[in-house]
Amino acid sequence: MRDQTAAQPTLVSAVWSASESAGFLRQALLALAGTALLTISAKMQVPFWPVPMTMQTFAVLVIAMAYGPRLGVATIALYLAEGAAGLPVFAGTPATGIGLAYMAGPTGGYLAGFLVSGYVVGLLARRGWDRNLFSGLAAMLIGTALIFACGFAWLSTLIGPSAAFSAGVLPFLPGAALKIALAAALLAASWHFLKRRA
Repeated sequence: MRDQTAAQPTLVSAVWSASESAGFLRQALLALAGTALLTISAKMQVPFWPVPMTMQTFAVLVIAMAYGPRLGVATIALYLAEGAAGLPVFAGTPATGIGLAYMAGPTGGYLAGFLVSGYVVGLLARRGWDRNLFSGLAAMLIGTALIFACGFAWLSTLIGPSAAFSAGVLPFLPGAALKIALAAALLAASWHFLKRRA
């Protein structure tokens, strides 16, 4: 019986293992691919109730689960660094501003939450939580809660707790639930496919 407390391989390492000499190039390519996915997901506007949603938190959760804590956080940090440097990688940019000024605005806490969530969800993936639907749902719920907690905390300093919850949390809960379910299902299905191929 597998020890669930021992570190498990990530989905990416199970799909694409690399020699030690090629490890850095592999990680760099994965990080760049991850930042591209995060940018695309931020620009996607999906009609939904009560507000349209982007797929960005979905991308954060999937990248963290698939990459693990180190590469996942490095990828998210690279994405944030691109945004801080003025590249229009965030939702609504460049129309709503770019760079550090954008990151200090209302969505800044959520962006910081991506890092926190990425680390925790990546750790859970290394414990095998992404292997089945139910533990995957729990991991994605924890990761999403961390993003919302960081976003709410920062937004509360700008507009107050009540307005922050009404504007920055409540309208996004239905979309978040859908993205949690999609992310957990995708990871569990990917592992199931790999096991069948093996």
